[in-house]
Amino acid sequence: MSRPASPKKRRLHPRHWFLLLVLVVYGLFALLDPAVTAAALGYFFSMLRKVIPILALVFVVMLLVNIFLDPARIRRHLGKDSGLRGWFYAIVSGIVISGPPFVLYPMLGDLKRHGARNALLATMLYNRNVKVYFLPAIVYYFGLRYAVVLSVYIIVFSVLNGMLLEFFVRHD
Repeated sequence: MSRPASPKKRRLHPRHWFLLLVLVVYGLFALLDPAVTAAALGYFFSMLRKVIPILALVFVVMLLVNIFLDPARIRRHLGKDSGLRGWFYAIVSGIVISGPPFVLYPMLGDLKRHGARNALLATMLYNRNVKVYFLPAIVYYFGLRYAVVLSVYIIVFSVLNGMLLEFFVRHD
């Protein structure tokens, strides 16, 4: 006589175990000190309210990139054969983009999947350090010459950084 087939056991993925562990730890802390737990949750939700608009903006930008920029156009402007135009676009877009880098990584990954060069993506990320909205304060406190030299250095070293990255990371 044959045995009935046993149902296949589903095992939890390690990330689910981690989530469960974090929830248990938070539950224990909530039992031990409810006031601190409430303050921590309040801080979490206030930070979440600040991050969600940035994530929404990145989602919209990624959506627009997928709708209006086909892979051929991205390869033409940011790909292997983009030339000086690609460096220019990388510099300008890096200066214009704002927000924390971890929010920009999905968008940069999307551009890479569509054919953008690693060097240009690194240049974009590096040029985030040219803060257009801080320039008036920098000029006020340090002077115009300092602000211009700092911005030019950041731009020049962003290009060198991109070139070095491309040299050390040979990737098709």
